[in-house]
Amino acid sequence: MYMLHYAPDNASLIVRLALEEIGAPYHTVLVDRATRQQDSAAYRRLNPAGLIPVLETHDGPMFETGAILLWLSERHGALAPAPGNAQRAAFLKWLFFLSNTLHADLRQLFYAPRYVGPDPEMQETFHDLTAARINRHLKLLDQLGMDERPSWLSGTQPSVLGYYLAVLLRWSALYPTGNTDWFDLTAYPFLQGLAERLERRPAALRCAEAEGLGPTPFSQPTHATPSEGSAL
Repeated sequence: MYMLHYAPDNASLIVRLALEEIGAPYHTVLVDRATRQQDSAAYRRLNPAGLIPVLETHDGPMFETGAILLWLSERHGALAPAPGNAQRAAFLKWLFFLSNTLHADLRQLFYAPRYVGPDPEMQETFHDLTAARINRHLKLLDQLGMDERPSWLSGTQPSVLGYYLAVLLRWSALYPTGNTDWFDLTAYPFLQGLAERLERRPAALRCAEAEGLGPTPFSQPTHATPSEGSAL
């Protein structure tokens, strides 16, 4: 039985989607962001960086979203091309592109003051440059889908990479709150189709219900209204 330390509509959502799709038994433990529980000594023993999520496993606590997804896919033989598969190399490079590049840039966009300080003009310039860079990343992924149509990016055959990307698309439409004009999912028709296909899957519907994400959490998202905890 896995233990997922989560906060609603945080990166833990990506892991929850994978667990639901795999059908692995798990419990959830709320990390209360309102009280900065992620900074507590108990949580820091699980993840010294104090970031969400942590997945407790029989091999010990796992953190870093990309690492958890890769570990789960290998342990359960699901949601990714298997080692030795001809598609494995392409899958891995794009999974790490999401984790190391797209996700990292989105975090900078959402929390610009942490990176450039309180000056509004600097924040605006940083926002515009970062948003432009993210849109270039999304264009690469959209073109990949249209040109190569890999099974692990189709949404018809779910993968940890597909779910990871769907959640990143969700956040792009919602954040920074009140300043999302930089993003238009319809500009990326392949990614829009991916989002629409994945959000109809039973695993995604269960996660949406659990975290209050609404009926179209990836293609037309609304802010989470969870039964416990807060996304912020």
